[in-house]
Amino acid sequence: MSQKKSSPLGGGHGPGGRMMHGEKAKDFKGTIKKLFNYMGKYKIGLVTVLIFAVGSTIFSIIGPKILSNATTTLFDGLVAKISGTGTIDFSRIWNILILLLILYLISAVFSFVQGYVMSGISQKISFRLRKEISEKINRIPMEYFESNTVGETLSRITNDVDTLGQSLNQSITQLITSITTVIGVLIMMLSISPLMTLIAIVILPVSALLISFIVKYSQKYFTTQQSFLGKINGQIEEVYSGQNVVKAFNREEIVLNEFNETNKVLYQSAWKSQFLSGLMQPVMMFIGNLGYVAVAVTGSILTINGTIQIGDIQAFIQYVRNFTQPITQIAQVSNLLQSMAAAAERVFEFLEEKEEDITVENPVNPKIIKGNVAFDHVHFGYNPNKIIINDFNASVNTGQTVAIVGPTGAGKTTMIKLLLRYYDVNSGSIKIDGNDVRNFNRYDLREIFGMVLQDTWLFKGTIKENIRYGRLDATDEEVVKAAKAANIHHFIETLPGGYNMELNEDASNISQGQKQLLTIARTILADNKILILDEATSSVDTRTEMLIQKAMNNLMNGRTSFVIAHRLSTIKDADLILVMKDGDIIEQGNHVTLLEKQGFYYELYNSQFSE
Repeated sequence: MSQKKSSPLGGGHGPGGRMMHGEKAKDFKGTIKKLFNYMGKYKIGLVTVLIFAVGSTIFSIIGPKILSNATTTLFDGLVAKISGTGTIDFSRIWNILILLLILYLISAVFSFVQGYVMSGISQKISFRLRKEISEKINRIPMEYFESNTVGETLSRITNDVDTLGQSLNQSITQLITSITTVIGVLIMMLSISPLMTLIAIVILPVSALLISFIVKYSQKYFTTQQSFLGKINGQIEEVYSGQNVVKAFNREEIVLNEFNETNKVLYQSAWKSQFLSGLMQPVMMFIGNLGYVAVAVTGSILTINGTIQIGDIQAFIQYVRNFTQPITQIAQVSNLLQSMAAAAERVFEFLEEKEEDITVENPVNPKIIKGNVAFDHVHFGYNPNKIIINDFNASVNTGQTVAIVGPTGAGKTTMIKLLLRYYDVNSGSIKIDGNDVRNFNRYDLREIFGMVLQDTWLFKGTIKENIRYGRLDATDEEVVKAAKAANIHHFIETLPGGYNMELNEDASNISQGQKQLLTIARTILADNKILILDEATSSVDTRTEMLIQKAMNNLMNGRTSFVIAHRLSTIKDADLILVMKDGDIIEQGNHVTLLEKQGFYYELYNSQFSE
């Protein structure tokens, strides 16, 4: 089933035009260590990446030095030709250029191989993480999902894994090539001229000082920009989704004024941050050009003195350019590593969440179950220090209907969660045909139960596929039979395509009542021994309510049923009614005996039918 989710919009650009990553890992070193341990099975691939990345960089670094020989040969030949003492040795120049071309081709091949291998490793890790997260979801206890939002869990599978994969792919190769380039270029520069190397290196602190000065002032504007970008997105989403309310109360002008105020702050912070960020490139170019001038002047003097050759100046200028670039890249990699560590930390936190026991030794065979349910001195509390169900006892025979009633928040859903073992009782036991529910494999236990919930769940697919979801091996005839029992067959036949009509993602092309009837048909087809029904007739018209009630009666016929009742008129014929208040079962009995007691149920019933 597709599920729509909201995702944070925006993400302005930080200094240097890169995306800013505000989130940092709480334990950077520990998370990186975990990540590299996780990558242990890809050691051969990572070593291959290291070798080919270093090789590609080395072949690339050697290029300017070889090219300098061609420049020197050309210059010397030109001088000799002018002075009439010789000519230009084009064959030597040609041989040098062919060698240079071969080196650059080898460098490109090495770069391609390491890129190909690293992309494969990063995507394999992303694939493996998504697979493990999806499997983990099935083993996590229900309390996790009740204390964490859907968006939070989805973010682990999508945003965090994507960030991890992309950052891993970029950061490792960039870190290897940048470090290799810095070391290699420094060696080549020193081999040409230690004096020129010193001049080139002195320029770096000046450049770093100016950049840090700009970053210091631009950072606060980027922070404000990010904050108000989130606010403006929230305002737009809120107003868009609540447009009918805004218009109904004539609040268009107020909403527009609020938006304009936020927009002004965003405008001020955005242009200042972008302007200051834009200063970095021209500042670096200016400092870099000063360095080139200093190198050119010094190189000319050294060439005149015969210390170096003319081609060495050209090679050195190329090396200076290549020297500053990887230093900038290393700074950028540190941001990538922070982003990667934060994403990895969140993913590993999820994978290390406590799991529930899925299987037990010597499990009960669910096929022998008939449907007797017994609650034996059940005590339960979501917090062990705060018990909300105290010493509850009840016995339900096969085919009986048990209604659970009470005001909102009374604990009706808690009883269902205990039946399905979303939570285990603190003491006492719940037994099915004399077998403690804790002696079933959880999958087998939940296979015994069929559910019709107040919130209908249908997926994008045909009506036939949605009904068959109850039993995937059901024939078309069985699907139709279930639809007839649910009083939905006639409606389906009137639709374009009938049973083959495609429902959209949220099944909005059929009504709420029809959705409910389809879920009942699905449960009828599943033919479970015990039913849990969360009455869902409050949002439909009277005629549809009667159809749903009749379909539910067909569904409950001959099956043990637990009904969470909101309308007490629908459960007057229940064999047992459990009356809950503040988490405790305060009354139990059938409709007649509970009315005769004139207790809490009597008050509830009369409050629904009082004039």
